[in-house]
Amino acid sequence: ASLDQIIPLSAGERRRVLRDIKRNRSFVPVTVRENLSWRNAARIEVNAPDLPGVMIDVGQSRDYPHGEQLAHVLGYVAAVSPDEQSGDPLLELPGFRVGKAGIEKIHDLALRGKSGSSQVEVNAYGRVIRELERREGEPGAEVRLTIDMGLQRMVAERLGEESAAAVVIDVHTGEVLAMASTPAYDPNAFNTGLGAAEWQALVSNPRAPLANKAIAGRYAPGSTFKMAVLLAALEKGAVTPDSKIFCSGFMELGNARFHCWKKHGHGLMDATDAITQSCDVFFYEVAKRTGIERIAAMAKRLGMGTPLGIDLPGERGGLVPTPKWKRGALEAAWQKGETVITGIGQGYLLVTPLQLAVMTARLVNGGFAVTPKLTNAISRHAGAAQAGPAFPSMEISARHLELVRNAMRDVSNSPYGTAHRSRIDKPEWAMGGKTGTVQVRRITKAERDTRVLKNNELPWEQRDHALFVGFAPVDNPRYAVSVVVEHGGGGSTTAAPIARDILLEAQRRNSAGSAVTAADAGRMPHPAATAEDEG
Repeated sequence: ASLDQIIPLSAGERRRVLRDIKRNRSFVPVTVRENLSWRNAARIEVNAPDLPGVMIDVGQSRDYPHGEQLAHVLGYVAAVSPDEQSGDPLLELPGFRVGKAGIEKIHDLALRGKSGSSQVEVNAYGRVIRELERREGEPGAEVRLTIDMGLQRMVAERLGEESAAAVVIDVHTGEVLAMASTPAYDPNAFNTGLGAAEWQALVSNPRAPLANKAIAGRYAPGSTFKMAVLLAALEKGAVTPDSKIFCSGFMELGNARFHCWKKHGHGLMDATDAITQSCDVFFYEVAKRTGIERIAAMAKRLGMGTPLGIDLPGERGGLVPTPKWKRGALEAAWQKGETVITGIGQGYLLVTPLQLAVMTARLVNGGFAVTPKLTNAISRHAGAAQAGPAFPSMEISARHLELVRNAMRDVSNSPYGTAHRSRIDKPEWAMGGKTGTVQVRRITKAERDTRVLKNNELPWEQRDHALFVGFAPVDNPRYAVSVVVEHGGGGSTTAAPIARDILLEAQRRNSAGSAVTAADAGRMPHPAATAEDEG
């Protein structure tokens, strides 16, 4: 009651304090209020003689200097909840924080360190007479990340306030050099405590700032999936590199019509042309000849359908549909039209931006099943990065992979390519890639017969998703990137320019001798189904 007269306590604070007193052992202090102002701290100190058992303690607080730019990678710390109590004395200390998301959560035990102890002799008044025994604690370890902070900053700024995600990885080592999800949140706010209004603003935001879209956002890949379909078809022998298919602007199957994004068609297409110009009709036919089982098997070899095991919590696996999956999940038989629509990366198919980056890396690194990682080393002293494992071969024909890589080169560098306007003009830094534009609404026959509305004529939530996957340099690939912009419009107009700028920055930094491994962000001491509209 005396304390309440100095710093008034709310009913909720009173209930929490009484609950903590009952829950904790008698010698464990209970936090009444954190983050006191200097004025309130002084008032308590002045009245200390009248407040027996009450004392002010100087605590430590985690600081995230890069704020929103690394929020989804690092995560944040917050107060220990009852279900996180494990018997570790550290967790009983007032104000102690544990990792709740991101790297903070996945490496919480290493970052936390180990508690020490001190046994003391006290007199009848509770005053310490002498120390009997002391066991020193162990400081938390240093976690070194693969993130290049300069590149990470550029990627986050380039995405801006779009609801988007981008991932950059080294195609040979799997090191994640940048991973951004926007909009983001300030992790420092979770450390000091969010107000009810702030929390509500975060959870009600339709652009989902709390979600790490790079690993948990699931999207139809659209035309970025066409390389997987082509590889499956070539492996089966359903087509050859020289096979030609005529595109009239649509394909009919039974009483259904499947449209190409180019209304009047592309004409005669071979495999390279179809990737370069993103012809839908070519891939409708190829998918029909290949079959969903072969397509699904290739997609899984390229890293889709299951979590990749990135060292972050909350990764989702996406979905690579098969007849068996549909029978189990929907209790329905697979239809031929569903195979056709999967051929252009739509229908039930879902992937994450991380999976798209890994797919791209596997396509251009010689066919090795590289897996992504964020942690380079965990040590109590700075040391060398951990050596990565040797990645197994995917056993895909080198000739087929070369065809795909060359076609992706032409997407950006041929005048007929869907991303030609976003090419990198510097020959030694030239990029390859693949555009994707995924509709989120159904276009009716009546609309096709009159005029299909453009993205800028639609509400934001009805606009197409924009995607791009890319790599650079084309002659000796090192970097793979994926960009997904929710409701961003066209892959060629929105996502491709972003990817170009990211790949330019990655190569520029490498050329300047910048490190692409553990940056300052990695040093973390722990204190106390529709048709394709465009390629």
